[in-house]
Amino acid sequence: MPTSVSPLRCLVVDDDPLSIQVVENCIASTPFLTSVGNCESAVAAAEVLRQQEVDLLFLDVEMPLMSGIDLLSTLQNPPLVVLITSSKQYAVEAFEYDVVDYLVKPVSYARFLKAAQRALELSQAHPSTEPTVPADADFTFMKVDTKLVKVLFDEVRYVEALGDYVHIVTGQSKLIVYSTMKAVEEKFPDTLFVRVHRSFIVNLKRVQAIEDNTIIIDNKHIPIGQTYMREVFQRLNKF
Repeated sequence: MPTSVSPLRCLVVDDDPLSIQVVENCIASTPFLTSVGNCESAVAAAEVLRQQEVDLLFLDVEMPLMSGIDLLSTLQNPPLVVLITSSKQYAVEAFEYDVVDYLVKPVSYARFLKAAQRALELSQAHPSTEPTVPADADFTFMKVDTKLVKVLFDEVRYVEALGDYVHIVTGQSKLIVYSTMKAVEEKFPDTLFVRVHRSFIVNLKRVQAIEDNTIIIDNKHIPIGQTYMREVFQRLNKF
């Protein structure tokens, strides 16, 4: 793994001091990571995230007062996130927030390194050298392999998450982008697009029909996730 890039700035959030120390030791042993501190509550972490730049958040799920999931739901533009949990039962809910990975306690360094490498790859997939796009533009740029490809919003039918990639489907093509759904949501205007499932974002203009909680676009049947149901129907009724 190359170390010439700037290290990812990491914040560790866990109410267990021993778990914090384990993760801090892992960060210290990883050349492309650096720690900017740690917090023993999500409330304290929210304040740190407002005050300083964090690239990667190692976040415990089960904390009193405010859980890790609660914290994620409050963040407008969260950094990359690796969840830490004592139970795998949180995995499905976690991935609705497009986290990089989740680690089950006790955390081993080999498993930690795998998650960290995924975070590094995702951070490099969105270079700061991308062209500046006006806020009211009708397009954006997405990195496809080694190229930045111009994507016209009006031409996009839907976006589908598949593993570590997203497929941006237009009337003419399917772009395969190494990205998270959260990153796509931030680039695509919410006046035109809505998240309908943890694996799908749709263009409201392209919705042809709704049948049995399924959206139909160009003969593609797209499920509406239970957690997205209310917002989806509100947006469709107003569009």
